[in-house]
Amino acid sequence: MSEEATLVHAPETKHSSQEELDALTRGDPQIVAEKLDMYYGEKQALFGVDIEIYPNQVTSFIGPSGCGKSTFLRCINRMNDVIPGAQVRGLMTIDGEDIYDPAIDPVELRAKVGMVFQKPNPFPKSIYENIAYGPRIHGIASSKEELDEIVMKSLQRAGLFEEVKDRLKESGTGLSGGQQQRLCIARAIAVNPEIVLMDEPCSALDPIATAKIEELIDELRENYTIIIVTHSMQQAARVSQRTAFFHLGVLVEVGPTEKLFTNPDDQRTQDYITGRFG
Repeated sequence: MSEEATLVHAPETKHSSQEELDALTRGDPQIVAEKLDMYYGEKQALFGVDIEIYPNQVTSFIGPSGCGKSTFLRCINRMNDVIPGAQVRGLMTIDGEDIYDPAIDPVELRAKVGMVFQKPNPFPKSIYENIAYGPRIHGIASSKEELDEIVMKSLQRAGLFEEVKDRLKESGTGLSGGQQQRLCIARAIAVNPEIVLMDEPCSALDPIATAKIEELIDELRENYTIIIVTHSMQQAARVSQRTAFFHLGVLVEVGPTEKLFTNPDDQRTQDYITGRFG
């Protein structure tokens, strides 16, 4: 069999007009990284990342394992701060504000920038308490009634309320894997973030649960800026408006998802999406 015959095909994307593609970068970006380097002790993990991420869009990060996409994702809410020896150099702004300025409170930043992890990680508490925890510690709700409303709306936005409305006092760990992940998404949005980061949120889920999460991501972008790390190029093609390709700690290319998968600018991107390496 020839090498060409073994290549995977680039995932199908919805065809967009040039006007629709131009609209993806209209207005001011919400997140900007300039010459961002990231170190774990002596080891450099990211090299000079420059990217602009726009509001109310889904941006996917793709690339081989260990290429820096999750590391960069965690730079956006300073989750790397908790790793001994981790250091970020360069500039990262959200809404024009340098998030690595010493005056910035990382706890407040993480309320603004929510995170959903690879494996569902509900607290060992009731479904209600999983959602109520964040608003309670951040002082968002001033009464029990207001807290009840936040819990209900968060579960509704996560597409979970109808499935759990009669079980709110039961443990969140008793839900199915897909339901647990939607619970974690509801928990993330309960504190009114502007941005939701998702680190391979479907990798532990079956295809049916994955489809529900992808549908939810598409709905959530009306209210949030969403960044998703995914090992699935097909998923990136389905859910995102813009895609960034990372390789060996370098951001190789970023652009409209359709263009990146059908007419990339860099040969490394072309080689990755056609299965020459990965």
